[in-house]
Amino acid sequence: MSDTDANLLPMLERRRIEAQILKHVYNTLSASHGKAVAEETIANAVRASSIEQAEGMAADVGGQTSMQTFVDRQSQWTASGALEIKVHEHTDDTYKFDVVRCRYSEMYRDMGLGEIGHLLSCQRDGTFCEGYDKRLKLTRTQTIMGGATHCDFHYEYEKDNSET
Repeated sequence: MSDTDANLLPMLERRRIEAQILKHVYNTLSASHGKAVAEETIANAVRASSIEQAEGMAADVGGQTSMQTFVDRQSQWTASGALEIKVHEHTDDTYKFDVVRCRYSEMYRDMGLGEIGHLLSCQRDGTFCEGYDKRLKLTRTQTIMGGATHCDFHYEYEKDNSET
């Protein structure tokens, strides 16, 4: 399967496939090098993957990223009911929403990966910004994966100094 073919899969399915492999990497590293090394390795690998995927998505829009091009990508993560969201604000510079149901979290728990679900999923959100557009910043204070009732996303798009 090429990268292009993989991009056709709903994101929830992509993450399930990735997690099936990473589960064995995590378990193997935990047994041979300890839990801390296993968690750090998974975190670093997922972080690199997130940045790479985001760079590809930025390239898909010819590097002309904006809050709107970012928001337009959201359907990839919400496809098949993977996320249920409640939007609070959407402007050229700001996108605030809550995730009120996260099937990614449910899936990782069902796979026995609840303890590293934050590494497999949640950490990607802020890291994605680094690869997509460094002016895009995420603030989040809680996640469903961390035991909260919802995830609170607040994306800000920093203006270029030349625009102010």
